[in-house]
Amino acid sequence: MNVHTVILAAGQGSRMHSALPKALHTIAGTPMVQHVINTSKQVSNAIHVVVGHGAEAVKAAINDDTIHWALQEQQLGTGHAVLQAMPDIDADSVVLIHYGDVPLTELKTLQLLVSNVTPSNLNLMTVTLDDPAGYGRIIRNDKQEVVAIVEDKDATEQQKLINEVNTGIISVNAGLLREWLPTLSNNNAQGEYYLTDIIALAAENGCSITTVQPSSMLEVQGVNNKIQLAEIERQYQLQLAERLMNAGATIRDPRRFDCRGQLVVGQDVIIDINNVFEGEVSLGNSVVVGANCVISNSTIGDDVIIEPNSVIDQAVVGDNCQIGPFARIRPGTTLANNVKVGNFVETKKSTIGSGSKVNHLTYIGDAHIGQRTNIGAGTITCNYDGVNKSKTILGDDVFIGSNTSLVAPVTVANGGTVGAGSTITKDVAEQELAIARREQRNIKGWKRPKKKG
Repeated sequence: MNVHTVILAAGQGSRMHSALPKALHTIAGTPMVQHVINTSKQVSNAIHVVVGHGAEAVKAAINDDTIHWALQEQQLGTGHAVLQAMPDIDADSVVLIHYGDVPLTELKTLQLLVSNVTPSNLNLMTVTLDDPAGYGRIIRNDKQEVVAIVEDKDATEQQKLINEVNTGIISVNAGLLREWLPTLSNNNAQGEYYLTDIIALAAENGCSITTVQPSSMLEVQGVNNKIQLAEIERQYQLQLAERLMNAGATIRDPRRFDCRGQLVVGQDVIIDINNVFEGEVSLGNSVVVGANCVISNSTIGDDVIIEPNSVIDQAVVGDNCQIGPFARIRPGTTLANNVKVGNFVETKKSTIGSGSKVNHLTYIGDAHIGQRTNIGAGTITCNYDGVNKSKTILGDDVFIGSNTSLVAPVTVANGGTVGAGSTITKDVAEQELAIARREQRNIKGWKRPKKKG
């Protein structure tokens, strides 16, 4: 079966009150239309996206050479939108029609929807609601066969009592669409060419209509404003949290959990409140993540403790490390096993060897630090001269006293020691002590100044 998915993403979304095209607003850090594309690719041979408002912005954000783009210059309705994609679709194909603002339809539902579609049968996704106001109603005959869809604004008072409604998601033979779409009328309250009118045409032409219902309303819920966007975000995050908990993770409060990418967890992971995981993140066994942390595109080893309010971005953390609180691990950082990076420490593009400690108020940038090295509070690597970045190399078993400036390029060899308060501009050999500070002066009889008046 040759399946072509047509995703309608031409709308401006005026109720979003945003310059951003509606389809590019994100769920879990990913544009809504990208969610639809990702799922649809698993059931389709080709993806067609119909764009209109902000077309170039949508194309640039998706940046996918496999997508077939169709332009709807005037937004004249869903039927007109689908028609724009039809020239690129063979007549014997199955066309799955979806929407760029309905991001959470599950794969199993789409698989069911595209099954058994023939020139004499189409599949329509419907849902039954307690309050169907605003939705197109499914009209059935005495034999309970679907014969039409009536939009809410065009429905009679009797038809408005029907609680089975149209989701807009449909799969149909391409040849039938080519025949029916050009015949649609815009003689309705909206003055638009409704895709839903093909249901009446199908019934008139003896084409049977099979209805499919999703497992939950969330699968077909669209986004029309920022409130709905936030509601779907929370529901999606709850689903992700439940999957992780079913895999063995402890999440202290699933309502205060955010994953904006792919999170893989080992056994006995504990995740406290208000954590954000972005991109590709892997947490090893027995990792504890304290409250209010942000971890992006990083790999965390086993038995790691990440204290609250820490940020880890594009880093590799070995086993049995301790990070934070209030630590910032920037891109290019690699921590070996048993490393401690303490409070208000920032690292960037550096490797820190096994058993080394950077405990307090320190900046380590463009550095290579060996094993069992201790770096005192207030130490900085002066890695930037205003033009170029230079490297600081500290060997094994090095001791750097507090409030030290290491002016790169500089090396402190194995066993070297730097006295507190030093500014080191020259290399320090193995087992040497380097002290670079002015001699202390004590002034007798000095009077502390007093405030005037």
